[in-house]
Amino acid sequence: MRIGLQIPDFTWPGGPPELGPTLRRIARDAEDAGMASLWLMDHFFQISMVGPAENDMLESWSALAHVAAVTERITLGTMVSGVTYRHPGVLVKTATTLDVLSGGRAWFGIGAAWNEEEHRGLGVPYPALSERFERLEETLRIAHRMWRGDESPFDGTHYRLERPLNVPQALSDPHPRVLVGGTGEKKTLRLVAQYADACNIFELGVEGVQGKLDVLRGHCEAQGRDYADIERTTLGRLSLSTDGRDGSQTVQQAVERFAAYAAIGVDHAVVSMPDVADPAAWELVPDLVAELGKITPAGR
Repeated sequence: MRIGLQIPDFTWPGGPPELGPTLRRIARDAEDAGMASLWLMDHFFQISMVGPAENDMLESWSALAHVAAVTERITLGTMVSGVTYRHPGVLVKTATTLDVLSGGRAWFGIGAAWNEEEHRGLGVPYPALSERFERLEETLRIAHRMWRGDESPFDGTHYRLERPLNVPQALSDPHPRVLVGGTGEKKTLRLVAQYADACNIFELGVEGVQGKLDVLRGHCEAQGRDYADIERTTLGRLSLSTDGRDGSQTVQQAVERFAAYAAIGVDHAVVSMPDVADPAAWELVPDLVAELGKITPAGR
């Protein structure tokens, strides 16, 4: 079983002058600890569940490019990009650039978008949910077309591309892995089955995640897709300590937690770490990575 890091907050000691050095150090800490992936939340304002809108928030794709330059192995992605924020042709070009410059380490994390406050604040159109899902599906179709090298015109309901040229092409074979984030059973998980290489589901408890995976399996069957082809990821929070104090977990407790998800087929647990900017927060992470590496998820 693999474990990855999501960074949802950049309000760290030292303020903006220290954001670059701190982000670089965190990325190297994650890679050195053996984490499989590093993800940045794709928002322009901080979201209410994490902190005030005014908290420091970096633009995710340029920040990932910064991280790519100081790492060598860890894979890199957004968790996840809102489909409304960037024109799909430009977004695919951006993801391809990250993949090329990182040596084939990019993920293409994408979702239907939801934070109305930042849309209105920055003047980004915020269509109805049904239209956002239509745009998400068209973007996924465009991405696959561009990564196939198909330059023929795309004429969709919401997007029209005369020549979706994408040169240089991605280094990932056959393309950067596509992750569709969200747990909606009718639309989101159907899009995972039809277009994606991975899903991402909040840690809803083992039974809750099992229910979502059962729905995904049903969509795969309906699409003629092998369910085993989908990488199953979860998203939660993690704080490690030697004694489990103050809501933290010991390495053994964390192993038991993630082993329960692996037993229902979760391959890759992505976590945010509240004290991620504190070097002491990383002391036990290599031990956790090593123990989780001994666990084979169900169905693998």
